[in-house]
Amino acid sequence: TNLFGTLNLLQAGLAQGFAAFVNSGSSSEYGCKDHAPAEDELPEPNSDYAAAKASATLFCRMLAEKHQANVVTLRLYSAYGPYEDPRRFLPTLVAHGLHGRLPPLVNPDVARDFVHVGDVCEAYLLAASRAGLPPGGVYNVGTGAQTTIRQAVDAARRLFGLAEEPRWGSMPDRGWDTTVWVADPRKIRADLGWQARRDFATGLEQMAGWFRANADLAERIYQASRRQA
Repeated sequence: TNLFGTLNLLQAGLAQGFAAFVNSGSSSEYGCKDHAPAEDELPEPNSDYAAAKASATLFCRMLAEKHQANVVTLRLYSAYGPYEDPRRFLPTLVAHGLHGRLPPLVNPDVARDFVHVGDVCEAYLLAASRAGLPPGGVYNVGTGAQTTIRQAVDAARRLFGLAEEPRWGSMPDRGWDTTVWVADPRKIRADLGWQARRDFATGLEQMAGWFRANADLAERIYQASRRQA
């Protein structure tokens, strides 16, 4: 889906014509790094998903250059907010927080560059509307500041007034978990004038407000997580 779905859609668009094609890339294309990688750094994907996304990015660049088409790839870091996959960390954390609890947790030093979906959508609109970008250009979409799981849990405890102590290591780490995962957003700031406007605490508070307004969804996520635990 990630490779051939993207390729089929792009080829169909090239045949019919389009104003802009924005491909959703992933920070996973870089693999595990000990620094914030720039867009021209060699991708080193370490999973099927990451390899498929990196391949899709290469196809987009090749076809964009071949046809001189307005195609851009945005390499997203950890986008979060309304309608996020309920199995992911932050929806689970918020759903538990609304019940005055904490979910099972991995190593507290695991880190992510969490970027709010509202800021991500602004990046897409800029990429789609800006003329004169290099065909097949790639841009990192992240805040440039990483948040550890410990810091995220501390923010949730303050937001929800949680007394429960975290149970670190009560959930096993995943193969892609690492203590360094952060974007270098300098290129998108220079070329598109984009930068994330929400810090993590603000984004988490907005996310919690959305879940309060969609209490049925929050309850389903909470109950599903409890069953899995």
